[in-house]
Amino acid sequence: MSDMKVEAIAAPIRQQVIVAFRNAIVGGRFQPGERLIEKELCDLTGSSRTSVREALRQLEAEGLVEMVPNKGPIVAAISPAQARSVYQVRGALESLAGRLFAQHASDEQLDRLETIVDELARAYKSRQIERILSSKDRFYEILLEGSGNEIVASVLRMMQARISLLRRVSLARPARLDASIAEIRVILNAIKARNPTAAAKACADHVERATEAALGAARGAAEKTTRRSK
Repeated sequence: MSDMKVEAIAAPIRQQVIVAFRNAIVGGRFQPGERLIEKELCDLTGSSRTSVREALRQLEAEGLVEMVPNKGPIVAAISPAQARSVYQVRGALESLAGRLFAQHASDEQLDRLETIVDELARAYKSRQIERILSSKDRFYEILLEGSGNEIVASVLRMMQARISLLRRVSLARPARLDASIAEIRVILNAIKARNPTAAAKACADHVERATEAALGAARGAAEKTTRRSK
């Protein structure tokens, strides 16, 4: 049975299909430039063409799918310019989230953040990318919760799929893994000191240092997509 099959449970079928497609793209099952054929997607998920089309429209809005005239939907490639834009917005918002967390988070939220950083360090040491990404998602969930700003959290969640794609490729390099966890520790230490300015700077520095690794990967992916589409 396909691991993308959706089931008749409480969540609407459309939402299940969106999650299945999003995970398949972010996880690399569908590659940038690859055509997404409706019938094949219906067979993979066991859902209707209507559900598949609605899901594709949602993923187009998220920047994961591109509608190409006379060709149909394809998996979108994130260009270097788009990657830079994503990281600019991410850097500004995460810097603000770090500042707000240092100012307003409860001691209980700070304890949870420290616990997940320890878990994240173990994940980094394992070199298992899926484990790292899962732990990093939980780190940011706590950071955003403790920031107390729902708008920052909402905007970053809207960008989450593209951030996850870029994070996956930027963390594919062992040297980046070691640098990344060190940067997370700097963020945590600034927050523990309740130093909003230092926390904001540490968050901004972390994103800035991730940017170059992601941009290099985005350039390579864009070149591969161009060759595939010719």
